[in-house]
Amino acid sequence: MIKSGEHLTKTALGLEENIEAALCYLGFWVTGLIFYFVEDKNKAIRFHAAQSVLVFLPLWILGWIFGGFFGIFNYGPGLIFLGWISWVFWALVLILWFVLMFKAYQMEKFKLPIVGDLAEKYA
Repeated sequence: MIKSGEHLTKTALGLEENIEAALCYLGFWVTGLIFYFVEDKNKAIRFHAAQSVLVFLPLWILGWIFGGFFGIFNYGPGLIFLGWISWVFWALVLILWFVLMFKAYQMEKFKLPIVGDLAEKYA
């Protein structure tokens, strides 16, 4: 966590480290992928970028398979529960997105189980 008066280092893009870390999550896996390839030396940024891709790309794919974004697909009356599951799923994804972005902005290395270890390996 950033302490009062603590200096943040600049990144390859010239942004402060905490801003770029949060931006890794802003566009879910897309910005994570961009920052992973743009930021080639800063391990903290590469960790957040890799974790963003490893978390949100599979969740995005699963979300679309099981009901689209907020259940916009019509599966018929027999599968209406997929729409409700989709709402709950995307609500949890948005909460996770917010938490990860907030923790990254504070420069906390918030490692998710399994995915965090992989992200650390690829950073």
